[in-house]
Amino acid sequence: MLNKSFDKKRIIINTLVVIVFSLVMIGVLFLVNRDRPRYTTTSDTGVEYENAKVLAVTEDNSVIDEKTEGVLKGSMELKVKILTGRYKGDVCFVTNYFSSLYNVVVKEGDTVCVRIDTTGENVYSCSVYNYNRVPLLIGLVLVFFLSLAIIGGVQGIKAFVGLLYTIICMFGILLPLTIKGVPAIPLTCAIILVTSAVCFYLIGGISKKTVAAALGCMSGVLIAALLGQIAANIGGITTFQMDEAEALLLLKSTSNLKMRGLFTSGILIAAMGAVMDITMSISSALEEVHIADPSKDVKGLIKSGLNIGRDAMGTMANTLVLAYVGSALNMCVLIYSYGVGWRQLLCTDFVAIEIIRAVAGSVGIICAVPCVSAFAALLYTSKKS
Repeated sequence: MLNKSFDKKRIIINTLVVIVFSLVMIGVLFLVNRDRPRYTTTSDTGVEYENAKVLAVTEDNSVIDEKTEGVLKGSMELKVKILTGRYKGDVCFVTNYFSSLYNVVVKEGDTVCVRIDTTGENVYSCSVYNYNRVPLLIGLVLVFFLSLAIIGGVQGIKAFVGLLYTIICMFGILLPLTIKGVPAIPLTCAIILVTSAVCFYLIGGISKKTVAAALGCMSGVLIAALLGQIAANIGGITTFQMDEAEALLLLKSTSNLKMRGLFTSGILIAAMGAVMDITMSISSALEEVHIADPSKDVKGLIKSGLNIGRDAMGTMANTLVLAYVGSALNMCVLIYSYGVGWRQLLCTDFVAIEIIRAVAGSVGIICAVPCVSAFAALLYTSKKS
């Protein structure tokens, strides 16, 4: 009877926590984004991107270019019907040009994304912008969700909700506040602390296991950021050396953006996922070890955590390094084809940035292992519940 009363009270408390937190989150999102920049058009000017359906291919002047692995070149004349926006229902004739870098091949019945340039009152030109990838991307997200739900059950659904919350925080809070001039590094640390706490709470509620994992995660991520910042300072790497620097400088001229912290913030965000993974795995394993052998002291549990972590840290570090290599594979191919010397290569901004990111993130994963082991050992052996 007492257990049922306790469970009922816990459910009520958890429900109230979720409701209050959700209301606070909605309020923060509203306040942060109420003055967000919006692209607007008028009746006689502006550029819009809408969906259109290909009614017919009226003329095909395309040929296969054998020099570029069978990519089409030339053009097609298309008859399209605009499906969305203020010109919905209009039928246009569009010339779809092909080149090695621009190759949107469509046929009758396909839906495409078109660019509409309005130059006067009801005067506009239409061109094919790209494939309509919205259904594809929604389908992929749906497959991901179903995979989590079917294989992971309730825990899988909770994991998806945690991921969704993290994405909302990154795009709905981090980006607008960064543009408004809030320093990127402390802001990112705060968001990572909150999002990791929420994700761990969804997975295991408030327990010793999730508290240890959250503390270990924050420790590993901060260590990664600290190492990255130190290496960047020594190597003279800042956001101004990155590919997006020119565009960010233009944005800085019209906003309060502070660019210098963005590089370290990127390391924080990139390391977060892998560090969360390894800290939760070790914390959960140590809980099982403690249940199986309650006589183990702090030293024994830390030793067990380190043994478990040694097997996982290698693959996790591999995952992070390979993720960076995979994202820069095209550039790696170009660098290799040019026969660049190792000294020039290592002194290049691009290579130095990627190496600092990969090494800092990997060190964060490695250091998270003893951190979470220590936190978990102290919590599990504590006599206070």
